[in-house]
Amino acid sequence: MDTEAPHTQRGHSSPDEGEGRPRSAFSVRRRRRPAERPGGLRRAGVLGVLCTVFLLLFSNFVVQPFLIPSRSMEPALQVGDRVLVNKLAYRFGDQPRRGDMVVFDGSGSFVRERADRGPVGDALRGAASALGLAEPSDTDFVKRVVGVGGDDVVCCDAGGRIEVNGVALDEPYLYPGDAPSKVPFRIVVPLGTLWVMGDHRSQSRDSRDHLGEPGGGMVPVEKVIGRADWIGWPVSRWGSAGGGRG
Repeated sequence: MDTEAPHTQRGHSSPDEGEGRPRSAFSVRRRRRPAERPGGLRRAGVLGVLCTVFLLLFSNFVVQPFLIPSRSMEPALQVGDRVLVNKLAYRFGDQPRRGDMVVFDGSGSFVRERADRGPVGDALRGAASALGLAEPSDTDFVKRVVGVGGDDVVCCDAGGRIEVNGVALDEPYLYPGDAPSKVPFRIVVPLGTLWVMGDHRSQSRDSRDHLGEPGGGMVPVEKVIGRADWIGWPVSRWGSAGGGRG
């Protein structure tokens, strides 16, 4: 009886203690993981916010994606392209030149006033547009510079070409089969403004369509957001946005 009691105690205690250690250690590790997950999620969330802020700052001051919503700049730009707008192109004294493809705020020239969606709606749409996830603002346009301040722009000469200061323009960027313009005009571009037109002239509403309005279709240079230099999306169209100065 004296010898069985210790054996019985060892039989109940020793195996549990021997097997319990690794289970206990494993159990502790499993309990720690849920406690660490919120910290990992927080770090990922903070990183995501920082990346978004960086992209917004970058797009506001350096390069901004711009979603092409229409056919007005074909063949250089197609519907759905995302062009990268160089906002530094004219920031250090350079001015837009003939042949440049520019993105500009058309409020006061192409449109009378900015659409009002409220402060929250404007902020959300502005952020999505800055990241290239939404169509550009209703007041933003992309066109080709045809005339700069002081230019005498005439449509058209005997060969059907646009003349600037008496010299016929060579426009290799025009949509195949399109005439340089079916609307005759003669204007002198005021200093500090631009005369702009689409490459797909028959599908473009541009300076020609605002001749009789205040401002005469001229775009103030100060309203230029930047120069459309590259196509960033789709991948199959990576490269230069397509230029050519007349």
